[in-house]
Amino acid sequence: MAVLETIAAVATPPGPGGVGIVRVSGPLSSAIAKGVIGRSPEPRIATLADFHGRDGVAIDQGIALFFPSPRSFTGDDVLELQGHGGPVVMDLLLRRTLELGARLARPGEFSERAFIHGKLDLTQAEAVADLIDSTTEAAARMASRTLHGEFSRRIHALADALIRVRTFVEAAMDFPDEEIDFLAATELCEDLRGLIDQTRAVMASARQGQLVREGLQLVIAGPPNAGKSSLLNVLSGTEAAIVTEIPGTTRDLLRQEIQIDGMPLRIIDTAGLRPSEDPVEREGIRRARDQIDRADRVLWVFDGIAEPGHASFDASFLPRQIPVTFVRNKIDLTETRPGRRETDAGVEIALSARTGAGMSSLREHLKDIVGFHGAGEGEFMARRRHLDALRRACNHLESAAQILAQTAAGELMAEDLRLAHYALGEITGEFSSDDLLGEIFASFCIGK
Repeated sequence: MAVLETIAAVATPPGPGGVGIVRVSGPLSSAIAKGVIGRSPEPRIATLADFHGRDGVAIDQGIALFFPSPRSFTGDDVLELQGHGGPVVMDLLLRRTLELGARLARPGEFSERAFIHGKLDLTQAEAVADLIDSTTEAAARMASRTLHGEFSRRIHALADALIRVRTFVEAAMDFPDEEIDFLAATELCEDLRGLIDQTRAVMASARQGQLVREGLQLVIAGPPNAGKSSLLNVLSGTEAAIVTEIPGTTRDLLRQEIQIDGMPLRIIDTAGLRPSEDPVEREGIRRARDQIDRADRVLWVFDGIAEPGHASFDASFLPRQIPVTFVRNKIDLTETRPGRRETDAGVEIALSARTGAGMSSLREHLKDIVGFHGAGEGEFMARRRHLDALRRACNHLESAAQILAQTAAGELMAEDLRLAHYALGEITGEFSSDDLLGEIFASFCIGK
């Protein structure tokens, strides 16, 4: 491997703090340590020292830590200079490392080097960013499990099983004159079906992880004065929206982030949808339509007193096939029982945003529609790209099983199995293009 440049960055968040860290990685780390503190610290021993500028004047006093290659986070020589966390102090210290030969690190470049040197696979490297960005306890736990290799182990287990199946198929093609017809063997069919089931199970866990990481975007829509803002308030547990008896109170978008048993929800309350000549209200309605187009799901709220059914609902509000849950509000003023029921138009939840009756049914419904059942100990963090790769792997495996059942064409099976193997390799980074790697690591913060 070619010698990498030495990189440096501030590894702590911007702004004042008790401690600030400048991280250096690369072959010049030891020389930079000598330039800053006058000597190279003992490996993995915290060394108290003055940090000097170019003119020899002390910039700060702090702790220097040196981790020689390969026993470091990145696999390079790594130097950490831990000083007082003032922005000016950190900037002076970083500038000094650049004067001594380092260059400013790109976003995620430290984690990228750890991946390049085999310290982390791609799922673990992504988990570093996910752990930092965790907004819930469940997300932090799942990111930690991914960082410790839980997701990778599941993918490697699938890949190992797939290799055995590929070997079986390749043997059948390489030795066509053998008496045993490998492709007709019951064992191969059972192995392939078992592999498909295992892939689906990993996909279900990955879906859970992706939900915990990204959340579900839920748009509350409907006619004016149906109780949309009241529903937002009761879901979020705050008085986030102004609630009055005057129709059209909400003009702009209101956003709240909540969680239900560890599943994050990004809720957007929108202006009431109705014809209007008011330019401000019309702009609010335009923004509402825009958010509906981006939603994972729409809660269509209607007044259970004014409407016996879903008369206010107009499917033209949905530019694409976005699932809708109907919410019959204000049942505290009617004889309607709270809870869920199936209608010709779809699922309807009867509730009262004012009293809270029926809210538990709505929360359970929101978990059910995405298959979320809590962040269990066996789950891990995942991203949309992981789900896409698992879907492609599963599709190729199912295609191979269909070929086996119908024609037993070894060459076609072998190609589907190869593509499934490649898709799994994309997840861990075993088979990944440079463009994909660049996109992934560019989303990291500078010091990681």
